[in-house]
Amino acid sequence: MADRGQITGALLDGPLAFDNAISMRAVATKGIKSEVAGQADILVAPDLEAGNMIAKQLMYLAGAEAAGIVLGAQVPIILTSRADDSRTRIASATVAGLYNRAMHRCPVSCPSIQAHRR
Repeated sequence: MADRGQITGALLDGPLAFDNAISMRAVATKGIKSEVAGQADILVAPDLEAGNMIAKQLMYLAGAEAAGIVLGAQVPIILTSRADDSRTRIASATVAGLYNRAMHRCPVSCPSIQAHRR
């Protein structure tokens, strides 16, 4: 999408292994040359299973807080795990509400939301 000009205003790189995306030490050890490697703000997974593994690594090994929604349906779908605590469930509901609010405020031509309406 970046090559087609659909993603702008950010530095993109990949695919990167998990350690190469989040660890400057791993990047230095492996000699990776990238402006993104080791300090990625957003991790994109190729499928739901891989995304779930990344989320669980961040939550259980790094103490990350999480919120999850699925985009592309008529309304955002809250995505939580049976093991999630109430804080994660509330955060997911809040993110879904904020996204839904943005969808209704943004005109159809809004480029940041338009891709999700397809």
